[in-house]
Amino acid sequence: MVGMKRFLIFSVIGASIAAMAHGATNFDLAAKATNELAVNLHHQLAKGDENLCISPYSIETALAMTFAGADGETRTEMARVLHLTNDAGVFASFSALQHSLEEMSANTAELAKQSKKFGGPSEPIALNIANRLFAQKGYPFRETYLSLVKQNFGGAFEPIDFVADPAAATQHINKWVADQTRDRIRDLIPGGALDKTTRLVLANALYLKAPWASEFSEYATKPEPFFVHGGTSSDVPMMQKTSDHFGYARREGFTVVSLPYAGEELQFVVLLPDEVNGLHSLESKLTGELLAQCTKLERRDVDLHLPKFKLQPPTIALAENFEALGMKTAFDKPHGSANFDKIAPRKPNDYLYISQIFHKTFIAVDEKGTEAAAATAVTMMAAAAALRSPPPPPIEVKVDRPFVYAIQHVPSGVCLFLGRVTDPR
Repeated sequence: MVGMKRFLIFSVIGASIAAMAHGATNFDLAAKATNELAVNLHHQLAKGDENLCISPYSIETALAMTFAGADGETRTEMARVLHLTNDAGVFASFSALQHSLEEMSANTAELAKQSKKFGGPSEPIALNIANRLFAQKGYPFRETYLSLVKQNFGGAFEPIDFVADPAAATQHINKWVADQTRDRIRDLIPGGALDKTTRLVLANALYLKAPWASEFSEYATKPEPFFVHGGTSSDVPMMQKTSDHFGYARREGFTVVSLPYAGEELQFVVLLPDEVNGLHSLESKLTGELLAQCTKLERRDVDLHLPKFKLQPPTIALAENFEALGMKTAFDKPHGSANFDKIAPRKPNDYLYISQIFHKTFIAVDEKGTEAAAATAVTMMAAAAALRSPPPPPIEVKVDRPFVYAIQHVPSGVCLFLGRVTDPR
């Protein structure tokens, strides 16, 4: 394996969320692909009874940058697993999606200014999306690849010396991640993960902070029981709010509720099973199409009880999960099969392969809104009928058992975050 050169992919996201404004964009391909991967990865990772938080958007973006440099069987496998096509428009779609997300953030700044005059939310959505290629100095990377990533992902190229000092390179990249996520994601790449054979680290970082369209009152938050892991109940801080502005739908075996963030182009979605121990059954029904439908819920009067929670899981290594989904040759399995000739010339004794994909997230949901962060690193190494007056009483939804959640950009339907809460304590 002496001649093999490794690269890494990582994505980082930090988020507190408010909403975005529409733009006529061709982001459908990127959004749909991201949500299909989201569901596949959730099924892979949601094996036990633990909390889970991933950023499908961060992971898909980091890997789409990698896919741009793949060729042959490696490209075919990656296209299948990432739900991408070889169509030239695929990268422009990611560019359009990123632009729409950034536009949303900019538009809420003016919204917040107007809202403040009337005592409404005065904070705009804070959103930072950054892509970067940390590349070995002097290695023969192809200019066409670097310009494609720069043009469609805004991915800056930064020469770095893994050969001379891999530990310093690790420290440098981790500091960049921390800076991009307002210090929410630290130490993304574990010590020893990079070495003298590392040639490239592709990184996506996202920070998002968003206030609710209408905040929960802190005075209404009270201890209420939550059935931890679908078993014994334990009191947790439960937020409460009644609003006719929540999206609501009943499905077979579960309920869906959506809560808008400021500007209403971003929403928090709760999928709540009917049964206290119904999480696994609900997760088996999760599809990309179901996630897309969550952007079209009918507004209903809902009395919502939602637990506050904060999740900060350790870095997860995703290589085995992607291999299980069918992306094998990218990781050079079998030996000699990795083909990233579009990134750098592939020679029998000197070629790139992905050594690992690192991902780390942070999310906090409270009365004011949501803050979330994520990082991913790839190392190369149906609505109810309208009701007539008199209006019905609010529908009570108590989120008092393990549930699935998503943070979703409404215009595109893309999930910035997807996960589950089994224990909000």
